[in-house]
Amino acid sequence: MKLKPSLLVAVLVAVMLIPVIATAQQVTLMTGPQGGVWVPLGGSLKGMWEKAIPGLQVQAQPGAGIANVRGIDEGKAHIGFANTITTVDGLAGRPPYPKKVTNVCQVANLYPQYYQVVVPVDANINSVADLKGKVLVTQPKGNTSEIINVHLLQVYGMTYQSLSKVNFIASYTDAVSMVKDGHAQVFTLGTTVPSSAVMDLASARDIKLIGVDAKTLAEMKKINPGYSKLTIKAGTYPKQSKDVDVIGYATHIVAACDLPEDVVYKMTKTMAAHVDDMAASNKAISGLTPKIMAEDIGVPLHKGALKFYKEAGAI
Repeated sequence: MKLKPSLLVAVLVAVMLIPVIATAQQVTLMTGPQGGVWVPLGGSLKGMWEKAIPGLQVQAQPGAGIANVRGIDEGKAHIGFANTITTVDGLAGRPPYPKKVTNVCQVANLYPQYYQVVVPVDANINSVADLKGKVLVTQPKGNTSEIINVHLLQVYGMTYQSLSKVNFIASYTDAVSMVKDGHAQVFTLGTTVPSSAVMDLASARDIKLIGVDAKTLAEMKKINPGYSKLTIKAGTYPKQSKDVDVIGYATHIVAACDLPEDVVYKMTKTMAAHVDDMAASNKAISGLTPKIMAEDIGVPLHKGALKFYKEAGAI
C-alpha cells in the first residue's frame, strides 16, 4: 500500500524526531536571589552544559540555599547551588528543614562565601550588640544568610524581636535601595567579596563591615560546626582601612541523587574543564581544581561526580 504524500511526510518527520526525543534531557537549575552572584554563574553553567551535552536543556530559575536543597529533595528541581553548612543541616533534619532530605547528593565545591553585616557609617553601629533596636534588611526566611542572622543574634542573647523591624527581601538590589534611602540601617547577605550589592551601596553611602571575634566564632561553631573564619581584606570595599574577620562557609553544587549518572558525570567534567569561564562570572572560582571540587564536606557524592573525580585522580 502506498502512503499519501502528506502522510509519508508526517511519518518521516516522526522518525527523524525519535533520536532527539530519546537524547533530550530537561534539567531545572535553581540559582539565587536577583542581584546575587548565583544568577550570572547559573547562566554561565547553563550555556556551557548545553553546549557540551547534546540534547540537554537547562532551565534556570531563582532560588536560595535552603530553598534549593528542599526543591531538589522534593522533586521541584534537579540541580542547584547550595551552602555547605545548611545542606548538612538538611541531611540531619535540623531546623529550618521540616524533615531529613534524602535525595540530595554532592556534585562539586566551588568557592568560599562570606557572611557580611553591612551598615552605614553614620548608623552608630560598631558591633553585633549594637543591632538592638535597629532596622534590618535581609533575605527571605529559608535563605542561608537569614539562618546565620538567627544564630548570630542568639549568641548575643537576641532574636529578631530585639530589632526594631526586619525586612525579608529576595532582591539584593531592593535591599540596597532600602539602606540607601534610610529605611534600614543594617544589611546582611552571604556571598563573595567584593559583593556587587555592597559596592553599589558604597557608591551612595559611606559604609563599614561589622566583624566577629574569636569568642563569637567559637559560639557559632557550637551551633553549626560548619562555620569558619574568613577575612575580608582591607581595601576590599571603599574606605575599608582594616581587615575584617567574618563568618564563612562554602558554596557548592548539589543534584538529585537519582539524576542520571551520565548527565552528572558530563556536567562535572565540563565544569572542571571550564574553570576560567566560571571565574569570568565569579572570580572567587579562580584556581578551582578537581581536588577542591571533590573535597568531602559531609554530603554523599553523586555517582556521576564520583566517576569523574576518580578518573581525574582527585580522590
